[in-house]
Amino acid sequence: VQLQASGGGLVQAGGSLRLSCAASERISSSYSMAWFRQAPGKEREFVAAVSWSGGSKNYADPVKGRFTVSSDSAKNTVYLQMNDLKPDDTAVHYCVAGVWPQFCGSALFSTYSYWGQGTLVTVSS
Repeated sequence: VQLQASGGGLVQAGGSLRLSCAASERISSSYSMAWFRQAPGKEREFVAAVSWSGGSKNYADPVKGRFTVSSDSAKNTVYLQMNDLKPDDTAVHYCVAGVWPQFCGSALFSTYSYWGQGTLVTVSS
């Protein structure tokens, strides 16, 4: 599975962006998708995860209430709607995919099997 993230850009603090992650092939319902991000000079961190059906989700504390993760199985695409963006959200954002017997919302990057090139989000103050 190849993943292509898009939608990043430059936005002012308080603004919004929607990231998309398109899969190269049809994804089965056993997949879970997630977003991670890495800011310059910092460790990669978990942002949000969603089951392929979209029914189960998990969020990192810093983004709860501001970000919404969703999936559209018909389009083989996962989205990350980011509202009330803050300068601390500046990072390259990556989407990843993995297979589990049931959704667990893993926050560990190493547990995912597929990932693609990221998209840069820059939030100015």
